[in-house]
Amino acid sequence: MDDDTKVLRDYLAFTVPHVTVLAGAILGVLLIARVPMNVALGVFALTYGLMLTILGLIIRQHVSHLWAYRLIMAFSIGLALVGALVLVYPG
Repeated sequence: MDDDTKVLRDYLAFTVPHVTVLAGAILGVLLIARVPMNVALGVFALTYGLMLTILGLIIRQHVSHLWAYRLIMAFSIGLALVGALVLVYPG
């Protein structure tokens, strides 16, 4: 396994779970606060997607040539866009 693949593996193993827990905590707080479900899910998807995108941009210089990184970034950006769309068009 080359060094770039190890960087991506470590990124996925050590940072993504922390971001997932934080985004889940935000969703839980919004649901406890009785925020409407579509708004809570929109905020969850937007914040989770933005946090994953920011973390992905941090490691970009090391792993930008890997297809798995590109797939992860496409998913992260797509998740943020879906969250924004859910917030803009709630119905």
